[in-house]
Amino acid sequence: MKIVLGSASARRKELLELLGYEFLVFRPLVDENLSEYRNAADYAVRLAYKKGLETLLHFPEHLVICADTIVVANETILEKPRDKEEARKMMETLSGKDHRVITGVFMNFRDYRTVFSEITTVRIDELKAEEIEAYISTKEPYDKSGGYAIQGIFGKHVRGIDGDFYNVMGLPINRVYREIKKIESIYNISFTKDKKPV
Repeated sequence: MKIVLGSASARRKELLELLGYEFLVFRPLVDENLSEYRNAADYAVRLAYKKGLETLLHFPEHLVICADTIVVANETILEKPRDKEEARKMMETLSGKDHRVITGVFMNFRDYRTVFSEITTVRIDELKAEEIEAYISTKEPYDKSGGYAIQGIFGKHVRGIDGDFYNVMGLPINRVYREIKKIESIYNISFTKDKKPV
């Protein structure tokens, strides 16, 4: 048995590697359009759940971890900007304000399943027009929800956060680590590199 990360995100792969576990990477193919959800956190959790169920079909014996991260400003979910104009509007929306980054996480091993959301509040500097133009002229905004990466060149505009920094990158590794340790304790197994799972 192994850990399976159901995500195509290079950032989530890097974050899970920080925990010291061996794992497989699988990209679940699901429709990410949701017609019904109660709020932003529910949206993230439902998408993580859909990805988790799809991954479980292929790896029913393994620990499956799936996640979906969204950026929420003024109760609006900011998707990945499709072009410069959308990126500019997102930066104008985020400028000088607080917003939330929510990651929904699905974890399943045998008969143990947990689905949860982690929320981090991010505070952004007031951005000058030339700062916005300089940023949206880079490649960074266009493959990221909310149009920015906190660990990237946009980081210089982040005044502070409340919550898990790694959650903003795409995976709340503290909560995930604690859940893995709980699973290891329940089933008396280990997923670490130096110990072979039973």
